Amino acid sequence: MRTRVKHVTDFILLVGFLLSAALAAFSQNNGLASASPTNGEEIIPFLNQTIVWYRQITLQQQLATEPSDVLFLNDNRQIADQIVRLSFDFARARAQALSSQPEGISAQASGPNSQYQRLADAATKADQQVKSTQQEIDTQRQQLATATGKKRRTLEALVEETQSELDLFQARRDVLRSMLQFATGASGAAGGGTLSARIDELARTVPIASTNSKQNGAENNPVPTNSSSGVAAAARERKEEPTGMLTLIEDIFATRRKLRALEDNLKLTDELSQSSKDLRTPLLAKVRDLTQKGNALAAQPDSQDPATLLQQRKDMESLTQEYKQLAAGVLPLGKQNILLDLYERSVTNWRNAVDSEYETEVKGLVLRLAGLAVILGVVLGVFELWRRAIYRYIAEPRRRYQFLLLRRIVLWIVIAIVIALAFASELSAVTTFAGLLTAGIAVALQNVILSVAGYFFLVGKYGVRIGDRVQVAGVTGDVVDIGLVRLHLMEVSGGPSPRPTGRVVVFSNAVVFQANAGLFKQIPGTNFLWHEITLTLGPETDYRAAEKRLLEAVNHVFDEYREKMELQRRSMERALNTAGIREFAPESHLHITATGLEVVIRYPVELSTAAEIDDRVTRALIENIGREPRLRLLGSTIRTEEPEEVEKA
Repeated sequence: MRTRVKHVTDFILLVGFLLSAALAAFSQNNGLASASPTNGEEIIPFLNQTIVWYRQITLQQQLATEPSDVLFLNDNRQIADQIVRLSFDFARARAQALSSQPEGISAQASGPNSQYQRLADAATKADQQVKSTQQEIDTQRQQLATATGKKRRTLEALVEETQSELDLFQARRDVLRSMLQFATGASGAAGGGTLSARIDELARTVPIASTNSKQNGAENNPVPTNSSSGVAAAARERKEEPTGMLTLIEDIFATRRKLRALEDNLKLTDELSQSSKDLRTPLLAKVRDLTQKGNALAAQPDSQDPATLLQQRKDMESLTQEYKQLAAGVLPLGKQNILLDLYERSVTNWRNAVDSEYETEVKGLVLRLAGLAVILGVVLGVFELWRRAIYRYIAEPRRRYQFLLLRRIVLWIVIAIVIALAFASELSAVTTFAGLLTAGIAVALQNVILSVAGYFFLVGKYGVRIGDRVQVAGVTGDVVDIGLVRLHLMEVSGGPSPRPTGRVVVFSNAVVFQANAGLFKQIPGTNFLWHEITLTLGPETDYRAAEKRLLEAVNHVFDEYREKMELQRRSMERALNTAGIREFAPESHLHITATGLEVVIRYPVELSTAAEIDDRVTRALIENIGREPRLRLLGSTIRTEEPEEVEKA
């Protein structure tokens, strides 16, 4: 039992020691990373930053929409290719320099085994303990098979104790293996492998980085830059001026996006330049330190001691080798700094050219909007004069309303045409769009269009006015409103003296185009109807005397409003621009029937007094028939008839 407790205590202490060692190693690695920026920790992030910056060239290809943009893009691509190659040249030089150091980053770059060697040794030792203990148990079990008595009981107890030790060793081995596996996996996920291998892996993502900058003339061939005259020429190069404001607005937004993209590219370039300077600064400091040491060694007096001379030669060779290694890293960064300045200058010139283009486009848009406002102002002024002329020269309210409505429709049509021509890029596109739009409207709103067209028929020269009595589709009524689409009638009924029924009937203005739904109204300036009375006389009646007596009775009543009927007849002649309309007067006709002689008397009446005139005519006929010699009537009817000159609209 003491042995088992001892093993458990040793296992707990071992686990605590291993955890403490892992935390100490992690803290030490962080301290090394922050202490020196040239130990390899900053190389991979710097390369990643360079690759992200280089991919902005792809975005610049999308921005190159003009000839001047293509010139800037070609220059920037050449510079960017050399900058990327120099970044990888620096990284490879530093990786080679660091790999030659016996300690420090070379040990760190060799893989995760160097960091957790003690943990790996402990795991190996635990495996050996498990194997030896397992062999010991196997041996004891072989002895137990042949043992008897007290020796057997002793071996059984020994086997149980050894099995407990084996379980403890297996648990400790499993813990150590788990920690070692986790440490190895975490190191691999964080970029395991040598620094050179990781650099080569990143280089494969950028094909331009796989070639050496010397092979492409990066050392001896300076990159041409855009001079001030080149910038001025690029600013003058413009694509074809857009013909419509809509295209101009799209160009303005595209130019604005181009400006933002170039500004973002400049920001990334500044960040990359600063990172390059941060990497170059400690290397330059080390170079200066080596230079001072070399000068100090060179300034030492010549010694006659061979051992001293040998030591001086070794120190000088060591300084020379270290200086070459540092120079191999500093030189690409120095060249890169020059190229980054050239690249930033090129992008700045590009941005200035785009900014000039943006200002020109904005000014052009403002001028076009001002011109559109002036044109619309002129149009509104002309239509305002039209409106004043309508109020001055047209006194009749209905006709004035018609002209004002026509003016409003024409005004909106003209404004729509002006705006469409101002914003459209091509006139053919406008006409095509207008044709398609018109066809769609004609199909979808054909009934509404017919109603609007019918409105102009209704308000024409012989059209309908508010207050007119009309008959539409068998409905008689007084017009109360004429809309652009609908006609409202106040229905009337009641025979010779119609009265409002209390209902308003609504018809579409398209009714004027329907063959089965006629529209009837009085001729302008007239207000009369023809009424008819039919009397049937006996066969023995003197038809001449009877016709004369009946016609005299009707004429007696008609003489009271004869002048009014004459005025309406003349008004009809003027309205219809014709002459020869017969005089409005009572007339009679004779018809022979199977029962007797039929006398038909027709006479005109005013609409407003039709019932009163019919009553007076009836009374006059009754009195005339009752005089001697009396006339024998077999039957009679009174009928109302529309006038002969009624217009059918």
